[in-house]
Amino acid sequence: MAEKRFSILIKINDIAEGVRNGNLRSLAKAITLIESRSPDHSVAATTLLDELLPDSGNALRVGISGVPGVGKSTFIEALGLHLVKQSHKVAVLAVDPSSQLSGGSILGDKTRMEELSRERNAFIRPSPAGDNLGGVARKTRETMLLCEAAGYDVIIVETVGVGQSEITVASMVDMFLLLQLPGAGDELQGIKRGVMEIADAIVINKAEGDNRPRAELAGQQYENALHMMAPKSLNWQVPVQLCSALKNQGIDDVWQKVVDFKAAMQASGEYEAKRSNQNSDWMWTLLMDDLKDYFLRDRQIEALLPQVQESVTKGISTPSAAARRLLETFKKIKY
Repeated sequence: MAEKRFSILIKINDIAEGVRNGNLRSLAKAITLIESRSPDHSVAATTLLDELLPDSGNALRVGISGVPGVGKSTFIEALGLHLVKQSHKVAVLAVDPSSQLSGGSILGDKTRMEELSRERNAFIRPSPAGDNLGGVARKTRETMLLCEAAGYDVIIVETVGVGQSEITVASMVDMFLLLQLPGAGDELQGIKRGVMEIADAIVINKAEGDNRPRAELAGQQYENALHMMAPKSLNWQVPVQLCSALKNQGIDDVWQKVVDFKAAMQASGEYEAKRSNQNSDWMWTLLMDDLKDYFLRDRQIEALLPQVQESVTKGISTPSAAARRLLETFKKIKY
């Protein structure tokens, strides 16, 4: 057993060294390890992450969301190519709990970012298909750390743009960009207020040709809507930018806003404070998830659960009484 553990540690050290050197094969092995559902790989994955943690945290993390058809993939590819030309190393990750069903954007393949995927300093990684949101978020966060350790200095996290996934992505990035369509501002009641409240910048894509006047009108309406909302930060006014990813127009201006945002947040101390709060919140999230798994995997709880759940379903027992019964059983087992 000791020899096996020693052998595993040697392999982890080799993988970690490869990741630090930017070796894509080592990075792929590391990501495969943390995505594994095998309990045997859990300790090895944690050891690897601990080993690489000092090398992570140096990238600018940007979340991007938008309604279907807004052109997220085209925008991310245009932004990624712009950054690569500026000597950045860019990693594109995805948060998509439903990719098995929807396909969606980059979620499942790289064909919509074909040009960016060929760049030596770009890395595109879809999320594990068919996972639940919490599971996908966990793997995305850990993959983000691995990419940072591999030298990627800009991490783009894309979400499909459906409800909770946007909140989840905002909780793991430094800046959150919300993509909108020209003309969407004509129907302000259709704007998801909750999403606008977490946005650090609003970008109206497809602002070219005949769409330009509609995009400008939408921009004015979004600015008016933002003025009626409480500011997310006293040190940053959420901007509304127009661009055309297809025509590669305005991409540099959008990136400049990202750079300006980072500078403003760092100057005010909010940048590091946000990172610290995110790490603390993430620790508690992982602890709650692991405790739940630990609880439900107990053999006696596993055997008792269907009976207790049936009593709640049939109205024989209240949910609170059922929960207490399960907890009391668990306490008797452990203590």
